[in-house]
Amino acid sequence: MSLSGVLCADAIQNAVKDCQAPESFCCKKFFQLCGLSQKSPKEVKDVFRILDDDHSGFIEEAELKFFLQRFVPGARVLTERETKAFLSAADDDNDGKIGIDGENVLLVKCAFTLTS
Repeated sequence: MSLSGVLCADAIQNAVKDCQAPESFCCKKFFQLCGLSQKSPKEVKDVFRILDDDHSGFIEEAELKFFLQRFVPGARVLTERETKAFLSAADDDNDGKIGIDGENVLLVKCAFTLTS
């Protein structure tokens, strides 16, 4: 499955374009623009699995750095500050990684879409 199987390709392009400049990435705005904030928990989980590049069941800091490139190949890499802020917004247990098992899907969706 690809991200465009869950999200509209035009919305993905618009979301990535909006944060082209370094230090302009805001996870709340990004997920609103790409349409993820309107998706069901199952669809959020599907996107999570696609973003989990190493299929570990978690998204770690190294994977977040290349987050935009998972949406659009050739997109910029998140800065260290953006990566750490994004991780902090979604890492509910402060273990340095984002999980999405069981009921955490709703927690991750809220973290991705309601925080900045």
